[in-house]
Amino acid sequence: MALNAAAYAVTVFLLLPTLIIIPMSVGPERFLRFPPAGFSLRWYAEYFHDAEWIAATLFSLEVGLIAAFCATVAGTMLALALVRGRLPGRGLVELLVVGPVIVPHVALAVAMFLVFERLRLTGTLLGFAMAHTVLALPFVVFTVLAALYRFDAELERAALSCGAGRFATFRHVTLPLIAPGVVSAALFAFIISFDEPVVSFFISDLDRKTLPRKMFEDIDYNISPTLAAVATMLTALTVLALLAGFVLKRAAERRAAARNG
Repeated sequence: MALNAAAYAVTVFLLLPTLIIIPMSVGPERFLRFPPAGFSLRWYAEYFHDAEWIAATLFSLEVGLIAAFCATVAGTMLALALVRGRLPGRGLVELLVVGPVIVPHVALAVAMFLVFERLRLTGTLLGFAMAHTVLALPFVVFTVLAALYRFDAELERAALSCGAGRFATFRHVTLPLIAPGVVSAALFAFIISFDEPVVSFFISDLDRKTLPRKMFEDIDYNISPTLAAVATMLTALTVLALLAGFVLKRAAERRAAARNG
């Protein structure tokens, strides 16, 4: 009973700051106030009529989708190599993969800025996609690894013994069964990219910036309820992405169960 109460208390403590932002985003005042003195959707309208906010949002979506795709493909292949292949220096590879999680993002950001500046990739879609792919890759690898460890390798060997090639076996046997893990990994990668502020701050320029970078600029120069409105929509998008991932994962699990049945 005490453990349940403690769990609820921690959950409320973690969610409370996010929930407070919601009423602050619908206040009529020109400054952040809690509780708000009234109700107004003015700040949401300000967001949708501001070209800079829309450009930053669209750029974040573009970067997030590309980074999620690249990280999912590369991470799934690497996870397969770690589990099925005889990869030399496996321990070193795993250490390098987990590096972006262990190393402070500020250190990574400085290193990426120095490299990207020489390659003229700062402020470019390619530069952002590469940086965010690196940051999301560990989450993809370890999510897919978990799916592969639960996967019965005898099914692959049975397909190979029946004459199927490696690619056909992966496409028709392995991938459908690990699809829930791959879908979860892709959504994790997208959320990590879309919500990433530190590296984006270093590799942005004045013309192209992500939504988190734009939010940080507003905090520095112009704290308005528009910021709360954007934070609320960002939270809603994250929740919707997680719900979509849950639905897709369950659907993939049902298809996999039907195949096994």
